[in-house]
Amino acid sequence: MNDERIEWSGHPSQWRNLWWFVACVLLVPIPWAIWRWLETRNTTYTLTDQRLKATRGVFTRTTEDLELYRVRDSRFEQSVAERMLGLGQIVLFTTDETSPEIRLTFIRDAEAVREKIRTLVEARRDAKRVRYLDTE
Repeated sequence: MNDERIEWSGHPSQWRNLWWFVACVLLVPIPWAIWRWLETRNTTYTLTDQRLKATRGVFTRTTEDLELYRVRDSRFEQSVAERMLGLGQIVLFTTDETSPEIRLTFIRDAEAVREKIRTLVEARRDAKRVRYLDTE
């Protein structure tokens, strides 16, 4: 990240594994719950002023970059349970061929993160002089 500035970094909440943890008490072997915990803990989202970087993987790491100027639209989703826990889901619709839709799930204070993404997308489009043209 040469001259990039990190604006936000976070992980999905372990609340996403609640039912796996409950199932371990009843049916599923405990190593499965530990694996789910590790997967969630090793998922990191990093938002810079130029891109969104998603890193996943316990043994083998995969990093996916999304240039912010490629974001077309976004959506904020929040169930009742997520609202009570202060979590939410951000869905980004992009012009990227490999990832036309990106979901950031179980994010703490997701609505504020979505607004930050929106602001950075507009700034990045202005900096690169890129505009999205809807041809439908």
